[in-house]
Amino acid sequence: MDHSYSNTKPHQKGKHLKLNDRTTIQELHSKGYSNRAIARELNCSPSTVGYELKRGTVSLYTGNVKRYKAVEGQSTYELHRSECGRKSLFLRRHKFIDYVSHCFHNQGWSLDACVGYALAKGIFQKDQVVSTKTLYNYVDLGLMDIKNGDLPEKVKRNTKTRRARVNKRILGRSIDERSPRIESRKD
Repeated sequence: MDHSYSNTKPHQKGKHLKLNDRTTIQELHSKGYSNRAIARELNCSPSTVGYELKRGTVSLYTGNVKRYKAVEGQSTYELHRSECGRKSLFLRRHKFIDYVSHCFHNQGWSLDACVGYALAKGIFQKDQVVSTKTLYNYVDLGLMDIKNGDLPEKVKRNTKTRRARVNKRILGRSIDERSPRIESRKD
């Protein structure tokens, strides 16, 4: 890959490596290129290449031979990527959400009453519940088995605010602003 013209788009600096970038690393590493030379080809940091080589290196045969595999590096990347980021409270607080759903349907409580009762009676600790606003957001998103139509107050409220319409363009002075002298004129 020492030729000066290449019709493939270079790797954009700061972006994650793709499978074709990893196959390029695999080919060049097997040919004996240094991390810096591979990084120059991919237009990325030499540290990125080093981390990628460490991430995708597998033991072959009896474990004595170690070799970089692009597919292994890609699968490790995808595994790490799936585990990153904050997980939703909906998944972590499912017992409380089931409790709220049960109280709402069987006892006819509001979502706020369910939260307040659970905290007051010590059924759930503070770190095991979600706020009332979060519960209403879950209802809006359709994550719970409660629908907006089931909430008595929510369907009654008018969400549109009334406001007086203001003209965007004023096309001159109003007729109400004319002087009284003109009103008394006879023509």
